[in-house]
Amino acid sequence: MRILALAILTLATFSAAPSARAQTYSPDYPVCLQVVSIDGEYIECGYTSLAQCAQSASGRPAWCITNPYFARAQVPRERRYRRHPRVH
Repeated sequence: MRILALAILTLATFSAAPSARAQTYSPDYPVCLQVVSIDGEYIECGYTSLAQCAQSASGRPAWCITNPYFARAQVPRERRYRRHPRVH
């Protein structure tokens, strides 16, 4: 009987939970547009510059963010100095 009650409780919990959309960040573009709508927030990553994104965000409840998953993003490397031999 406990197993049946637990199964019913589990089924009720999962059916009552609202469905969530999976958020995807496209690693192909460096700038994303975060939009707030009646349905909730969502992110569109399809902009090559902040200016391009700002034009799309104009007049909407939205703002531009940098894409944390941009594929071509480079981690700053330690700067190496080369010593040149002295020429006499």
